[in-house]
Amino acid sequence: MNETCDDNKTNESVKKADSKWRIEWRNATPMIVLHLAIPYFIKLIFMEAKWQTNLFAYLLYRMSLVGITAGAHRLWSHRAYKANAPLQTILLILSSIAFQGSAYRWAVDHRVHHKYTDTNADPHNSSRGFFFSHIGWILLKKNKEVREKRLTIDADDLKANRLLQFQHKYYMWLANFFCFLLPTFIPKLWGENLWTAFCVAGCFRVLFSSHAFYLINSVAHMWGAKPYDRDMKPTESNIVSFLATGEGFHNFHHTFPQDYRAGELGGYKLNIARLFIDIMAKIGWAYDLKTVSEEMIEKRVNRTGDGSHPVFGHIRPSFEIRQKGS
Repeated sequence: MNETCDDNKTNESVKKADSKWRIEWRNATPMIVLHLAIPYFIKLIFMEAKWQTNLFAYLLYRMSLVGITAGAHRLWSHRAYKANAPLQTILLILSSIAFQGSAYRWAVDHRVHHKYTDTNADPHNSSRGFFFSHIGWILLKKNKEVREKRLTIDADDLKANRLLQFQHKYYMWLANFFCFLLPTFIPKLWGENLWTAFCVAGCFRVLFSSHAFYLINSVAHMWGAKPYDRDMKPTESNIVSFLATGEGFHNFHHTFPQDYRAGELGGYKLNIARLFIDIMAKIGWAYDLKTVSEEMIEKRVNRTGDGSHPVFGHIRPSFEIRQKGS
């Protein structure tokens, strides 16, 4: 009885600690400024920026998120495949354009997320609500459990990767160069104003791509089907997959985190990161791609799914009739 009471007191103290909003002003200040400037950014996009600049910003958004999804996430966080040095270098440059922190730090935090999903040790715990899981975790200081559990994560492989550690050591220099400096000056090639390029291809693009990726932590942990495991919070979201280059098949991913595809269905049109990895595999730069078998997926769907799987969850549970390209 005493142990139960102590546990309840501990849980209550954790909840109270979590309820205290300790703002991380280093992150909050630029985010507040960028959000206040959104109307101005939109004005530039539609009234002043050249179409080449807008297209350039869109391509940077897609490319930068591939650096996160195919690099920091699937390659370094989960070791779902292997990549040679040239491909790793490209992925590190692309992830620097995304401005989401070094790939090393990103991978460590993501391993914490998977080990302690939606608990107080999860950096973006969706149990604390939509705002916290979407952007609050960026604006607020990490709670004690997150900081403690981060120290227990095995990151020896990440520490031994020289390319990864180089980007981590010089991250701010690399990020500012690839994320803001180049996107500001490249549009000069087609006569764009430097300030307009900085705002559209730099600031607004980073803000938009960040929110697109944050949807994985919020929307894809709250709303959607659970065809693979109905007892976990992560869900499937085609919209999130489209915006975040294939990362919205989140119920699949949390069920089979070792699969390099990070999603079973949707094909390449909703999983650009998978397309990129497959192309790299074709030229020999990516190899040892890990996947789970269709038989294993079917068994898991039948055992723990919510019945929403388009093939296994319905009348004809045969992996042989699945759509091509999925």
